[in-house]
Amino acid sequence: MVVDRIAFREAMAHLGAAVSIVTTNGPAGRCGFTASAVCGLTDDPATVIVCMSRSSKQNAAFKENGVACINTLTSKQQDLSDIFAGRRNLSMPERFAAATWSRLVTGAAVLDEALMSLDCQIAQTNDIGTHSLFVCHVIALTPARNESALIYFGRAFHEVRNPALSS
Repeated sequence: MVVDRIAFREAMAHLGAAVSIVTTNGPAGRCGFTASAVCGLTDDPATVIVCMSRSSKQNAAFKENGVACINTLTSKQQDLSDIFAGRRNLSMPERFAAATWSRLVTGAAVLDEALMSLDCQIAQTNDIGTHSLFVCHVIALTPARNESALIYFGRAFHEVRNPALSS
């Protein structure tokens, strides 16, 4: 039995997810994109999964560079999410100019004001249907900040408050 594509997309719109900007840097250049398809896989070794459309102009750069940094956004960074999603029609250098960045180990851009960042080596890539699945080993990270998170649910952005901020 084949599940209807539209029904599946509607179901996935009700699967809330953190919003991240995923970056890379290396021989294929520096670039980044907005992602909500990021998931922890295992803590030993620390590994996450990132999914990206195979039609993305940046897909080849991530495969060639072999590194990625997942920068999870705070609720105050929705504009940055839109910028890296390509909604502002800006060049890649203009997108990066919209925030302050540093580096950890891989050389991929680490968003200085991110909720938290995971600096990764891409260990495996699989193309499945319309997307590429990147299995990423975390080799460095920034501690989580005490801020609210930006979540995408029901085709809209939402703030999820950190319970520690309520006290």
